[in-house]
Amino acid sequence: MDAEPLDPIDILAYTTEELQARFRRAKDSAEKGKVIADFLTRWDADEALAPVKKMKIEFPADLDWFNVSKPLTLKSLRGKLVVLDFFTYCCINCMHILPDLHALEELYPPESGLVVVGVHSPKFENEKDGANILSAAQRYNITHPIVNDAHMTLWRAVGIRCWPSLLVLSPSGAPILLLMGEGHGAFLQIFTEHALRHYKAKEEINDFSLPLKLTTDALPASNLHFPAKIARNEGGQFAVADAGNHRILIFDSEGVVRQRIGGTSCGFVDGNFETARFNSPQGLDFLDDDVLIVADTENHAIRQITLSTRQVETLAGTGQQGHDRVGGRQGPLQSISSPWDIAAFRTRDMDMSFHVDERIVPEKAIILVSMAGTHQIWGYFPEGIIWWKYRQLDPRTCVAICGNGMEENRNNSYPQNAAFAQPSGLALTKNFLFISDSESSSIRKVSMVDGKVMPVVGGDRNPLNLFAFGDVDGKQYNAKLQHPLAVTYNSSTDKIYVSDTYNHKIKVIDTVANSIETVTIKDATTGAPLQLNEPAGLCFDVSGEMLYISDTNNHRIRLVDMKTLVAKNFMLNFNTVSATSAATTETDSALSNSLLLLKRLPLRACAQLKLRVNLKLDSNLKFTDGAPQRWTLKSVTPALQATETSGKVIDGAISLDLMRDASKLSPEEELKIEIALSLCDTKSCLMKRFALVLKDNTTSKPPPTGKDGVLDENINILVTQNEIAFK
Repeated sequence: MDAEPLDPIDILAYTTEELQARFRRAKDSAEKGKVIADFLTRWDADEALAPVKKMKIEFPADLDWFNVSKPLTLKSLRGKLVVLDFFTYCCINCMHILPDLHALEELYPPESGLVVVGVHSPKFENEKDGANILSAAQRYNITHPIVNDAHMTLWRAVGIRCWPSLLVLSPSGAPILLLMGEGHGAFLQIFTEHALRHYKAKEEINDFSLPLKLTTDALPASNLHFPAKIARNEGGQFAVADAGNHRILIFDSEGVVRQRIGGTSCGFVDGNFETARFNSPQGLDFLDDDVLIVADTENHAIRQITLSTRQVETLAGTGQQGHDRVGGRQGPLQSISSPWDIAAFRTRDMDMSFHVDERIVPEKAIILVSMAGTHQIWGYFPEGIIWWKYRQLDPRTCVAICGNGMEENRNNSYPQNAAFAQPSGLALTKNFLFISDSESSSIRKVSMVDGKVMPVVGGDRNPLNLFAFGDVDGKQYNAKLQHPLAVTYNSSTDKIYVSDTYNHKIKVIDTVANSIETVTIKDATTGAPLQLNEPAGLCFDVSGEMLYISDTNNHRIRLVDMKTLVAKNFMLNFNTVSATSAATTETDSALSNSLLLLKRLPLRACAQLKLRVNLKLDSNLKFTDGAPQRWTLKSVTPALQATETSGKVIDGAISLDLMRDASKLSPEEELKIEIALSLCDTKSCLMKRFALVLKDNTTSKPPPTGKDGVLDENINILVTQNEIAFK
């Protein structure tokens, strides 16, 4: 009996895994490059790959396109190395690979031979809508072409099985690589470099440009841009994460903005309110009237804002995505992954020591974090504490406390055996932490006594079924939600309110009956039902009678009178802190200058640049043991080709080789290296992040180059507590 022929996509997945295994075993960059070059040479000649090479892939006709002036076809992209990113905008793993793709596009624009196309393949009904995809593209700054494959026609035709999946096509249009999941950024950059070199040598790369045109139809005329969570302190002040503007706003019940923290440009900078920078912050909560904790989502960090001193500091996170599912390191040494919301509270230490009066045992702070990237709940412990099951948690550590990291809707009496699916919202009651578990479309709760994880409403009894979504009021599993992102507690009614985000509704949970129903809200202006667009944040005022809603994709805040269930626009007044003041622009400029080190070299005069950057620390600082010290080549002129585009700082040094491509002409010669350091002094740990920019200097006399036009350049940089400068 003849064996059934292998599916082409299975062959492609197997050859990709085999290549990556050999790539990981390679000892250095030269050997890694040879592994890829050998793969490409064999791929051209291997007859066993005939089923893959015969695959006919094309975009279905009559689909919506974004960021281009006319629809693309894969036939029209022949002569390009094409990366198809099969994604859905709700997926946290899909969000994680966007920086990788952005870095790749910066290094290799379409004219160099690379094209990235996002193929939006929706999970939820709400994601099929082109307007919602457009909002997501703007929110996540996606500038490459996107096609809305609403019925997943191409997904099924190719045989894609998971989000995200990257399918790389050769210049002839045949698939050569299938990367599933996240974490392939470094490999993809090196593969692209060698693939372009391989196909250019065969004269198969074409340098034509694309009809790129950023789609901006939905850009709002608003001071808010994709507002996320809202929080309130006991004194009646509110805070909103103005995610699209990368800042935090503090305002009062009249809408008067009292503080604006951060700028409209993204970054990862501690300091005062003017110089501090965030990157798409989503969640926040007040620890007390003076201290606000922020989930700085795309910086993968937890930040603390102290209102009285006007200072921002990093509590945990390195600025780079982590993959740790256990934790336990102190402060900025602990890498984390896409924190999405914060719930801050205080509780008594279970230290079992003798107290004369048990009523005056001091309470200690615990900061709970919905860690969407690893599908867990983490805790940050500023003072250290003995907590659930008498577990010792050291001061300033950040630790996973609920969830094993698997993406499931699994409840369990033991918190480490439970599993979540992209937890995205938190709300505390006296005895429970309520969680909006967005990818399972459910609301769940954790006992604050012992960590037991229990269902509330939505989802499915089968913990592996993450497709049990809809729009049905009811009890427990009979109720259906669609990707809820926020929950809030109304202490006056003892009920939990939910932003059922992809159903564009607000719903309320009876916590005794574990049932949910839709709150019917009317628009004060029209009298019609309130039209929300992916609301992502909720918060009640002190009385519990007024509900604040982040109407995220409408770029505004709505205020609902809970007695009448009538909503009006809640306008923010920036008169006290001008929303468009020149001071902000000046601060951004000054910030950029302080973080950029500019050096001019005779780049045009050399055929090869051997660059060594030596980082010297002053006597009070040292590199933190075991912490990441990284460099990344953020941009480079097309005439220069780098052997590596990222790496580790080893013994305080960065080594980089660049070769000149004589076929490329550049009006300006420039390269930019971003450097991220984790340092310690005698008292604390800190992050230093800056960029070294090298520009061509053709007007001054160039230093002599070595044999064959090789320029050896050593650059010494001194790093102190307060300054980074050339030595």
